[in-house]
Amino acid sequence: MSSLNDSTELAPYIHQAALNPHLSIESLNEICDTSKHYNFSGFCTNLARLSIARERLGSPGKTKLIAVIAFPFGFITSEQKQAEAEWAAEKGAEELDIVPNFLALTQGKADLFANELANICQIGLPTRVILDIANLPRESLSLAVEASIDAGIYGLQTGSGFGRGVIPSDVLELTELARGRCEIKAVGKIKTRDQAEELITAGAKKLGTTVGPELIKNLPNKQ
Repeated sequence: MSSLNDSTELAPYIHQAALNPHLSIESLNEICDTSKHYNFSGFCTNLARLSIARERLGSPGKTKLIAVIAFPFGFITSEQKQAEAEWAAEKGAEELDIVPNFLALTQGKADLFANELANICQIGLPTRVILDIANLPRESLSLAVEASIDAGIYGLQTGSGFGRGVIPSDVLELTELARGRCEIKAVGKIKTRDQAEELITAGAKKLGTTVGPELIKNLPNKQ
């Protein structure tokens, strides 16, 4: 896909993020409404706002409710991550974006890294692993991809949105390592239509962004 011809072509790629810890309930509700209006494929928020978002989005539809787990750095135990994921599922989350065990990865403990993810995948929700591609050496990234796929994950995410913005080469690298075995989600300072097109061309199937409505408004309406 080299060009987005209208808003209906971009909307299925967008995961609208609402992760600002200072976001008001009124703003959260407004973002939920806008996400449904444009038929974004996902609405991503934290556990504190999950129940409110579920109520506002209503019955499950085109816009899936996504919960972040151990966000943004993963500095909790496997048991705590499991509890967060189970709680999110009970509260109506339809997909999970999880920060994995980077310490296990650094230590080369692929089994520990994968087992944590496998247990969460057994909950039954599509689960993505939030990688920190900008700071992972190729060897560690390759290990993380293989362990994640072995664990049964649904997708790989380029990063958490902290640090530098995502670039097409990040997506290309993950696409090369994944070899079609899972989908790739690009995250990190995606603000323009040109960025969106470049990332989709590189292989991204989802785009995590805080400015989904603005991206849509910059596209022509389908005639």
